[in-house]
Amino acid sequence: MPLVFAAALGGNLSIIGAPGNLMGVNALQEMGIKTSFFMYAPIGIPMLLIGILYFVCFGYKLLPQNQNEAAQNLEEQKDFSNVPKWKQIISLVVLIVVIFAMIFEELIGISIQLSACLGALFLVLTGVLTEKEALNSIDLKVVLLFGGSLSLAKALDVTGAGSMIADKIVGLLGSNPNPILLLLVIFLVTCVLTNFMSNTATTALMIPIAVSLANPRSVVIATVIAGSCAYATPIGMPANTMVVGLGGYKFKDYVKSGLPLILVSFAICMILLPILFPFYP
Repeated sequence: MPLVFAAALGGNLSIIGAPGNLMGVNALQEMGIKTSFFMYAPIGIPMLLIGILYFVCFGYKLLPQNQNEAAQNLEEQKDFSNVPKWKQIISLVVLIVVIFAMIFEELIGISIQLSACLGALFLVLTGVLTEKEALNSIDLKVVLLFGGSLSLAKALDVTGAGSMIADKIVGLLGSNPNPILLLLVIFLVTCVLTNFMSNTATTALMIPIAVSLANPRSVVIATVIAGSCAYATPIGMPANTMVVGLGGYKFKDYVKSGLPLILVSFAICMILLPILFPFYP
């Protein structure tokens, strides 16, 4: 479970760390707001470091003591001894080059999408992957979810439905709500939804609503971060479900270990977001 949570926290360090991160970037770019590869890192790095400290100092005590059962459930690790060394080296080099190309997107003038495609094409041309293996690696569910969510976001924008929902939320908070209160509400609503829905779908649903409320950069980052806080249930994200059997976990184990981590993430966001991305620059 700590491994899964660490992977989710690490996903908040860059725009390619999770599918929802790219949705947030797309929303900001559609509004003409400049983004960067490490846009989420100012919030993600403190969350990751404090999350690690939480588990090292306290969180491990909340985990069930069932190591023997977990060991019995472990599957055999895949054998990679038959993979040629040159394929491993090329894969690693291409990965590093593509990441640097994404980081220095503006400097080299190549978009992150094109960099990723060129890297994949190079792997196929050099024989590291076959065309069939490359195509099979593409998850059509994710592609369709992205396409559908972007269409939904556009529909909420052009029809005014996003603004209508935002107006309802603002109306419930008073005639002139504090921006920090709006940020808090967006984080809480997204965080609750993501623990019972797909975290990617939750982010896609909330972003077009969030950008209608206040400073877009602040609320988008808050929405994306909250969408990744799917720690309190075994169905919050696929990785949670993957380790239920391996770790011998029950639903209450996720609540006990994940809920404090959500509270830690919430506190960090509420403190740092208004400072790093002020509503009234």
